[in-house]
Amino acid sequence: MGTTITLQEAQANLPELVGKLAHGEEILITNNRQPVAKLVGERQEHRAPRVAGSCEGMITILVEDEEHLKDFAEYMP
Repeated sequence: MGTTITLQEAQANLPELVGKLAHGEEILITNNRQPVAKLVGERQEHRAPRVAGSCEGMITILVEDEEHLKDFAEYMP
């Protein structure tokens, strides 16, 4: 079990509590000595950076035409 704090302490220090919360760590919040909430630290998912061209070859253009672009002429620079 982690730390136990009162609701008033949590309200006064919530940004600091969340900022210091480690993965899996728990903070039990009580009101009148009764548990009312629990903060649980979550691990931030590590995501690989995006790579340009990673979908290359997934779409095949069968016909090259500019005809359909006329409708969007006012939006194009």
